[in-house]
Amino acid sequence: MNPMLDNPLGLPLIVAMAATVMVLVFGLLNLFTKDKDVQRTRSNKLMRLRVLAQFIAILILVAIGLMSGMINFG
Repeated sequence: MNPMLDNPLGLPLIVAMAATVMVLVFGLLNLFTKDKDVQRTRSNKLMRLRVLAQFIAILILVAIGLMSGMINFG
């Protein structure tokens, strides 16, 4: 079995990372939009969404580290 999926937070981490990649790809595709006003607004929204998805993925990674004992405070 995949050790990543053995952890209860493994699947949410994979989903968060996939969401980050998807938003990044949408942002790159948005660069080729013809309407510049729509492009700026959408790029800003996509950037904010990507930062949020990355933040969630990092929180899940930290939680996995804490649960596994790889991260210790003290």
